[in-house]
Amino acid sequence: MTYDAILFDFDGVLVESEAAGNRHLAHWLTAAGHPTTPEDAMTHYMGLSGSDFIDAIERRIGATLPAGFHDARKVEDERVIAEGVGEVRGAVSFVRSLPADLPRAIVSSSRVHWIDAHLRHLGLRDAFGDHLYSGREHVAAGKPAPDLYLYGAAALGVPIERCAIIEDSPVGVTGAAKTGAFVIGLCAGQHCAVDHRERLLALGADAVAGDFGEVARLLGL
Repeated sequence: MTYDAILFDFDGVLVESEAAGNRHLAHWLTAAGHPTTPEDAMTHYMGLSGSDFIDAIERRIGATLPAGFHDARKVEDERVIAEGVGEVRGAVSFVRSLPADLPRAIVSSSRVHWIDAHLRHLGLRDAFGDHLYSGREHVAAGKPAPDLYLYGAAALGVPIERCAIIEDSPVGVTGAAKTGAFVIGLCAGQHCAVDHRERLLALGADAVAGDFGEVARLLGL
């Protein structure tokens, strides 16, 4: 089956920021007295943003995060934005292979500034035009609510049922599965554990793909 538009999550789908970000988070929490492995961080916090992200951490550690956490995250984010992050293997060539007239958008928990900067590092900024949408900036309820996907589809002028969504995180798949779109759980990033496929299928992904070649086949491209 072919679809009329593609909605892309960003971190962990197009860029390898999930693995690096969760390593940094785990290191900081452990140093602050809350032992956390990168695997713990990816299991419990991946895909969340804003207050949902902070609330999840504080519930798990049973304490309020000190102000130093926010300062450290800001410094790390600024460093990563300046230096860039590598692509998820095959992401750039997949996006470049899409028909020029196929509508597509980014629907991410990250801010537009972050998305824009990393698309420029990848040489993909022109591929999405103005269609960069953030769960922090464009909707009241971010993932795992379905609102951001519905917003992106409406902005493209395509019924959500005619969209394919590519997501890598359990939080993202949970939200995407509520929309009626065709949801592909992507397991191509370095952060994906051996049981990642099963987790995403259990949360409602219609299909899973280990690489962008599988994504292309699933979408009839």
